[in-house]
Amino acid sequence: MDIIFLDICFALAYRLKFGTTESLFDVPYVTLFWFINAAWLLILLLNKPYNFSRLTFTIQNLLVDLAKLIGLHIALVSVFWVFTKGGYSYSREQLLLTYVLFLCAGSLWRSVVLILLKVYRAMGYNTRRFVVVGYGPLSRSIQTFYQMYPEIGFKFYGYFDKMTADNASALRGDYSYLKDYIVRNEIDCVYCCLPYIDTEQLRDIMNFSEEAKYQVKLIVDFKGFLTKGVTVEYHDVQPVISMSTHYLDDLRVNLFKRAFDLVFSASVLSLGAPLFVVIALITKLSSKGPVFYSQERIGKWGKPFRIYKFRSMYPDAEQGGPALSAGDKDHRITPWGQFMRKTRLDEIPQFYNVLRGDMSVVGPRPERQYFINQIIEKSPEYKYLLMVKPGITSIGQIKFGYAENVEEMVQRLWYDLEYLQNVSFSTDVWLIFQTVRVMMQGRGK
Repeated sequence: MDIIFLDICFALAYRLKFGTTESLFDVPYVTLFWFINAAWLLILLLNKPYNFSRLTFTIQNLLVDLAKLIGLHIALVSVFWVFTKGGYSYSREQLLLTYVLFLCAGSLWRSVVLILLKVYRAMGYNTRRFVVVGYGPLSRSIQTFYQMYPEIGFKFYGYFDKMTADNASALRGDYSYLKDYIVRNEIDCVYCCLPYIDTEQLRDIMNFSEEAKYQVKLIVDFKGFLTKGVTVEYHDVQPVISMSTHYLDDLRVNLFKRAFDLVFSASVLSLGAPLFVVIALITKLSSKGPVFYSQERIGKWGKPFRIYKFRSMYPDAEQGGPALSAGDKDHRITPWGQFMRKTRLDEIPQFYNVLRGDMSVVGPRPERQYFINQIIEKSPEYKYLLMVKPGITSIGQIKFGYAENVEEMVQRLWYDLEYLQNVSFSTDVWLIFQTVRVMMQGRGK
């Protein structure tokens, strides 16, 4: 496709520059035509640019790769031009127009193919089958990841581990059943969770992979070390993993993300002011009580702050002590409050918290200390969420919604932990768009 588009763009640029294609195949330009094709093929042979794993098959990687290919191609054509300058004369405008058109065409067809392939995989086609060996919170996070991103095209076929009374219901089988299961179901990938399996089991799985032709991927529990900042250093031939716990001191996180929060929050509050006044009036007139609701939550590094929301419950809803919402069955929520929760309109005043620096637009939801203590008892990994600013929206809020009990809070935790692995501008923008979609569909829980 690249070769086809390159030739079409070359001819189209020639037509736009000279008004005709009659002389395109005369000696000067036909020589250049064949060279640009040969140069592109040479680049492909040397760089193998179309090799992407499913996780790196993203529009960003595809377009960056295309720009690099075009840069190399321009360099080769420039060298060709220098060597043929004495005999032939070419138009700089025609070549520039060729590359501009090719960049646009190449970007377009890559984007279309990427979208179609991801939709195709999300529908359950072109999938890779995987199992997880070693059962525990870490292994469950792998299943959660592929559930969140079905467009990657990985289909889960079960857990394998030593059978105990606690895990028997969750396992597909024990180690003795693993090899037969891999062969019968044509498993493509085996994830091995190192905290839960021993060296002998891992060696056996590795050796069998050559016979059964599947990939083996190791999962190491780096959550405790914050995987951002993990690098591999070589001491002679010995690889050493270097881990930094100062992941959040990243300049990009502290400056760029904060700048985006300020600009986005100020824009929302200023442009949406008339709508917010209407929401405030309806909140005031629909039930007795104040317009806004304030509550203490725990922010970054465990620092408490006061969060602000449009009031969605009747006054004194927690006279009996801290209690989570029971969703549509919760009689403490006003009728207007139900609507605001489903459309997430009650969260809008939190943009003020973002401006104050208490929160970020995107980040894990802040909780009360009362519930944090209970979550940590069941899942100590929650403490890692306290290393980032809490947010108005998050992966957990989109994929799970409001939790009705501590068990659901723990389930939502694993979604939010994924955010720590993917803190980036593109991830934040994607989550914001997903949140807007949930608001418009009224699917907030």
